[in-house]
Order: sequence, then structure tokens, then C-alpha cells
Amino acid sequence: MADQIRVFLVDDHAVVRRGLASYLDGEDDIDVIGQADNGRRALDELAVLANSPAGLPDVVLMDLLMPELDGIACTAELVRRWPGVKVIAVTSFLEEEKVRAALDAGAAGYLLKDAEADDVADAIRTVAAGDVVLPPAVARTLLAATRRPSAPAESLTPREREVITLVAAGHTNQQIATRLSVSERTARTHVSNILAKLGLSSRTQAALWAERHGLTTVTPAP
Repeated sequence: MADQIRVFLVDDHAVVRRGLASYLDGEDDIDVIGQADNGRRALDELAVLANSPAGLPDVVLMDLLMPELDGIACTAELVRRWPGVKVIAVTSFLEEEKVRAALDAGAAGYLLKDAEADDVADAIRTVAAGDVVLPPAVARTLLAATRRPSAPAESLTPREREVITLVAAGHTNQQIATRLSVSERTARTHVSNILAKLGLSSRTQAALWAERHGLTTVTPAP
């Protein structure tokens, strides 16, 4: 069906992959189109899909701890090659450092492996729709990190205010570049400068900062 969400699973445990695939394939609006047992193989399989009539998945569920190429490195490379594919990072432990690393690599969501199966399906739908998925425990961890004093909104230039508003709306660097008629490199530089100026370490923290300062009026990314 044309409106189905196409999903690719990456996990080094075959039992986990089979269990997820079995459940997700039972959902009317989700179709599991492929699997891989490590990051390197995932990139190879996705490259094949990218050049096939089947096409790329909409969402990748990415385990973070894998041999050969871990989920964080794989996510960064995947998002660089195919920015339209959304990644949900999945891991067993809530570690602030790994959450930040996964989100900084370009993940659009983060799930713990003890999540209920229907929560995983809902997360896939949410990310496919262009929103960010963070379990309450993860959101609390990130919010706590942003509660230290930061620069006021007035410290940003008008252009930086435009950029952070777009970041808060879920736009990628490529989408920001298109929206502002600048190069992707320029958009990426703006985002990096904003993070440095505000003392933040990820796009998610920037989005939370923008929400607190009322900079969230742009239409969400498609």
C-alpha cells in the first residue's frame, strides 16, 4: 500500500529482529522491508535499496551496540547519505552521553529496549510524520541538562533566530538550507554556531531551548 510506513531493522540479535518484524508486519500501516545484523551491513543493504525499484525505507530502527560499526556511527553515515530516512536509536540503557551522541548523529528519536511493542509502532508513526520521539525518562535527562543558565534569545542574530526556529520545527540542515536559500554547509555552520553560543550540545537541546523562548512558530518539516 502506498501509505504504508516502510521500516528497516538493524540489530545484532536475530531473535530481537524476528520478534520486531513479526509484530510490526501485523500492523496495517507498517511494512518491514529489510534487516541487518550490524551497521556495516545495514549501510550496504540500504545502498542496494536506494538503487532498486523498492526504494529506501521511511524509518530505520537502529540498535546502538553492534559489532563492526556501531549504531551511532552508522546513523551519522546513514543520515549523511540519505537525509530523508528517519532513524530511531534503540538501546538497553539510558545514558545521557549515548542519547546526546545518537541525536547529534542525526537520530530523530530514541527508544529503550524495554518499550512495549505498541509503543515502538507508535514511535515509528510519530517519526515518519516528522516529529521527534523521546521517552519521558530520556526527555527528563535532556531537560535537566538544559536547565543551567544559558544566553538570552537576544544574543542570537536575526538569521540565527530563523535557523533555531527551523531546528525546533524538525527541519534537517538540508531543509533549512532550502528554506533560507543558502548552502547546506552554511546551514550546518549556523546550527553549530548557535549550539556553541547557547552552550548546548545537540539539536534536541536547541529545540527545547527554542520552545522555552517562544521560537517555535514555523510549520513543521514535511
